[in-house]
Amino acid sequence: MKRFVLALFSTLALATSAAHALEYSEVLADKSQITFGYQQMGVSMEGRFGTFSSELRFDPAAVDSARAAIEVELASVDTGLPDGNEEVARKTWFNTADFPTARFESTAVKALGGNQYEVAGTLTIKGTTKDVIVPATFTPEGDTGVFEGSLNIQRGDFSIGEGAWKAFDVVANDVLIKFRITAAAR
Repeated sequence: MKRFVLALFSTLALATSAAHALEYSEVLADKSQITFGYQQMGVSMEGRFGTFSSELRFDPAAVDSARAAIEVELASVDTGLPDGNEEVARKTWFNTADFPTARFESTAVKALGGNQYEVAGTLTIKGTTKDVIVPATFTPEGDTGVFEGSLNIQRGDFSIGEGAWKAFDVVANDVLIKFRITAAAR
């Protein structure tokens, strides 16, 4: 009888832990955002991208199998000014005619403790791909989860700003990309 009770409790414990394992895979675009910040003539500027698609697979209980890919439509940039939006779409900046999207794809996810993670991956902008490490947090909120993080890039590494804009005296080289991705569990 004692073995039967132990076996029953073990089975219930496994079933309970499996029931609580959720995989977050459905990105809720209307509750997600990708923004960026930079300095122009010493003044802090901000913008955002209005359109992006993503693939996500994240189970907090199986971090080693987590995967993420985000593709941003560069023409969806919003600098806060229509003239600014037109300017950054040109060849000297994003060159959206030849390079319509930027893409991040994870290669590994490492749990750091608590809700902190380190996401290794590749970032491709204007045909240039660089390895990056993105610090991120994950916060479960009922049947959804929120991923937040930021990544500092050098725009010169991706040829963002060519010709007269190649120098960093007017527009700084540092660009801070921030994201808040909300995903539903399946």
